[in-house]
Amino acid sequence: MRKENITSIIFLMLFFFFTDSYSQEAKGIIYGSVKDVISLQPLPGVNILVIGTNIGAASDAEGNYRIEGIEPGTYQLRISSVGYLPVIKTDIVVNSIKPNRIDVELQEAPYQLDEVIVRDDYFSKNPLELVSTTKFNFEEIRRSSGAFEDVVRALSVLPGVAQADAGRNDLIVRGGAPYENLFLVDGIKIPNINHFGNQGATGGPISYLNLDFVKSTTFSTGGFPVNYGDKLSSVLSIQLKNGRIDRIGGKATISSSQFGLNLEGPLTNNSDFIFSVRRSYLDFIFKAAGFAFVPEYYDMLSKVNINLNSENNLSFFFLGALDKVNFFNDTPEKRFDNSRTIGSDQKQYTLAGKYQKIFERGFLDVSLSRNYVNYNSTQKDTLQNPLYTNLSTEIENSLKSDITFKMSSENEINIGTELSLIEFNSEVYFPSNITSFGDTLDTINYNTKENYLKVGAYLNYNSSLTEKFLVNLGIRGDYFNGINNKYYFSPRVSLSYKLSPVNSINMSAGIYYQSPSYLWLNNSRNRDLKNIKVNQYILGFESRLKEDILFKVEGFIKDYSNYPVSTLRPYLILANTGAGFSDDNYSSLGLDPLQSTGKGLTKGIEFSLQKKLSVTPYYGIMSLTISKSDFTPLDGIRRAGIYDQNVIFNISGGYKFSAEWEGSFKFRFASGSPYTPFDNNGRQSVLDYNSRRLISSHSLNLRIDKRWNFSSWVLITYLDIQNIYNRKNASSVRWDPREMKVDASSSIGILPSIGISAEL
Repeated sequence: MRKENITSIIFLMLFFFFTDSYSQEAKGIIYGSVKDVISLQPLPGVNILVIGTNIGAASDAEGNYRIEGIEPGTYQLRISSVGYLPVIKTDIVVNSIKPNRIDVELQEAPYQLDEVIVRDDYFSKNPLELVSTTKFNFEEIRRSSGAFEDVVRALSVLPGVAQADAGRNDLIVRGGAPYENLFLVDGIKIPNINHFGNQGATGGPISYLNLDFVKSTTFSTGGFPVNYGDKLSSVLSIQLKNGRIDRIGGKATISSSQFGLNLEGPLTNNSDFIFSVRRSYLDFIFKAAGFAFVPEYYDMLSKVNINLNSENNLSFFFLGALDKVNFFNDTPEKRFDNSRTIGSDQKQYTLAGKYQKIFERGFLDVSLSRNYVNYNSTQKDTLQNPLYTNLSTEIENSLKSDITFKMSSENEINIGTELSLIEFNSEVYFPSNITSFGDTLDTINYNTKENYLKVGAYLNYNSSLTEKFLVNLGIRGDYFNGINNKYYFSPRVSLSYKLSPVNSINMSAGIYYQSPSYLWLNNSRNRDLKNIKVNQYILGFESRLKEDILFKVEGFIKDYSNYPVSTLRPYLILANTGAGFSDDNYSSLGLDPLQSTGKGLTKGIEFSLQKKLSVTPYYGIMSLTISKSDFTPLDGIRRAGIYDQNVIFNISGGYKFSAEWEGSFKFRFASGSPYTPFDNNGRQSVLDYNSRRLISSHSLNLRIDKRWNFSSWVLITYLDIQNIYNRKNASSVRWDPREMKVDASSSIGILPSIGISAEL
């Protein structure tokens, strides 16, 4: 981008920041529905109060409410009803042109007249998710400093979450590899929600899910119930918003890397829609700056919601992304740089339909979805000879049903099934190669066409055994016909005991399985692989220091077995792979002959302190993780895992100066990850595998937001400065064959980012 253009944008920002000639006459609206969290039955007569005002409402016979005449600003809602645990919804942003829909789910109090029933709750949780779970609403994610309004990046402040690279969205949860994470959007499984993702993994540089239409997120870093299967480390469940129902509105946005357009509104009296399309403009900047390659991406999101009546609902959504990398090889320097980079053109989409039926004491969900991902990956040497090519398509058609039945205020049961038909086509070419460890990799030329079947079923029982004791029991069964060992069963249990109305002890134990990546099964000898297994144990304590402050400490153990190891490279276990290609000798592709004899152990303790935005106008979260992660491959030598960051410390927060101004920050520290050193000839020794560590990394991000409420539109701007003191954090170590020396890659230095959104 030219300097004069940047100057113009900064001038425009400063003009808006110091201009106060806007309208405050228009008032805002909050509306929504109140339901039982288990049965989804509407709750009439619930009191909804806007804290700090004398404005409120009560839900009607169908559980709906509406509050009008609210000054633009940020508020909290207190929702209370006899026989239910009261909750507080925070970060409710009211503006002059768009009603804010806040839907609430209340948990029935199993024992009346207890002290806990009259206590407000900023940290309400689903009774099925008793441990290692954090919820964020839209506004908490949007304003996160350094996250660039990206759902995944906002999670990096949570305990147990490591970062593989500052420029990527790979989730590393409690020592697990990047492919051990499950993404759900409105309950539908998404293989990967990131642009330029790696096949078989779940990372990438940036999410393709538009945050503007995210209602809330629930992130579990372990101990999740049997409802979720085929993943080992975490579950990120994202709930989308429905469209506004008053009129059609829109929003135009330009941010640090992309620009886009949103539309939403009613279709009929009982239906609404949301739609967004975005495009990156990094290709313009990269090309003008003379980069050797140019990334380009598009994404689209659309959802239609149809309320057939008060008991029946239909919804459809489409989520898609188109990624492309263009290489410029007009100079020897560019050809050399590009020879170390893999180009990945990708097409991916998810199309889903969901039906929900609410009956007297529960509800039924039935969904039909299709996930399509096409990979076109290439890497060439300086003479343009292929080093690696991969043309793969993964198509997964799934039918899923789930029934929740509330037997009483103390007991509920959940039963579900899922059937998936998978079509996998893959053409992989990989010429003979000698690794940096001296291993000879034979030429690979796969042409695979397979159809697979996956079946999952689960039964979960949740009960308040006593006034203080909550138990969650579940059993899950999974079937995968792509491997010879097809059947797996996973019992899990979670417990919570209230020491007092504000203190509780939580624990969880269970077995978790994950099937091998389809890419690993290109090699027919790998059909003897087993599902990777983890025995998880979690013990935690939490305390409500105040209504809006929660302290938590959790200890965890993850005991891995059946992890795939290479029989060709006996030091290699696939837990130590993820996003790399040539830099890690293509080990993440799993093209070697593999067997399921690897083991691993990750253990640690996590501390967190979270303050919600309330009548006190500041918020924040502080977390400390101390952990150790080791894995044992075929050679029997126990070594540190490649994602073993022993100490991770995060602190982030912000302050609401007024209804228009807000500032936030994030500081992150992580001890160095293991790596294998090079000798003077660019070789690596197995004896030194993961024996060194990168230097510790740390950075500080600052952000300031400004809002304007005009009579017919709203303007939101932000200035976000990442790594403000320009720390050059080492992200990896690789060999430069041209200079014959180690090339220590580092993350980008100071990075300012400007975002502007205009909403009508």
